Amino acid sequence: MPWQPIARSRSYELVVDQIEEQILAGRLRVGDRLPGERDLASHLQVSRAAVREAIRSLEAQGVVRSAVGSGKDAGTVVSALPSEALTRLLRLHVALANFPIPDVVAARVMLERSSAALAADNAGEGDLAAMRVALDGMDSRDVDRDRFNELDTAFHVAIAEAGRNRLVADMTIAIRDSMRRPILRALEELGEDWKRVADQLRADHHAIFAAIESGDGALAAERVDQHIRSAHIALPFAGDTT
Repeated sequence: MPWQPIARSRSYELVVDQIEEQILAGRLRVGDRLPGERDLASHLQVSRAAVREAIRSLEAQGVVRSAVGSGKDAGTVVSALPSEALTRLLRLHVALANFPIPDVVAARVMLERSSAALAADNAGEGDLAAMRVALDGMDSRDVDRDRFNELDTAFHVAIAEAGRNRLVADMTIAIRDSMRRPILRALEELGEDWKRVADQLRADHHAIFAAIESGDGALAAERVDQHIRSAHIALPFAGDTT
């Protein structure tokens, strides 16, 4: 179906709808370039401002990317950046407490069990090396809370990437990254006791890594399950009613 003129009311949302329809129907694919702003506004019989607002919305969702100028890379191109979009969306909603912490923990358990099992089957030496770098950093006795938290995130991301399932990895990464700040705040609330909790987390991480390195997917899944649940108990999350 060609581009169709649309009513002026809610024109920005309807521009988004039409672009999404072109993607869902397979007429627009990753790498395809949208018509220029002037041409698209003419096709749809809306203002260029409505087109710009629609493009900004789709960029925020990771569906398109835009570049100004007149060269070969200029214009708006259909892209696929689900990790960035999912991470942004989940981070904001977790911050707004739209997702209770226990719900996020349950989702992490389901996804990261799968990620760990897949990593045990598919991790290459580069993947294992990325996990080791994170583990070595967390093992440093002079690591502070902020750096520890960054490395903790990197460890879980490395496991997700090692699984070789792009959708599972993107969802896992998005949810784990959305917990980055809540976890840091929880570590700060622990005071000096954070070092004891950090030791527990280190031990859990090394056990998970050992299972992945040995190729034991069932054990890796069980250990990451126990790790997430025990960390939830050990860390004082604000607003957590469990």
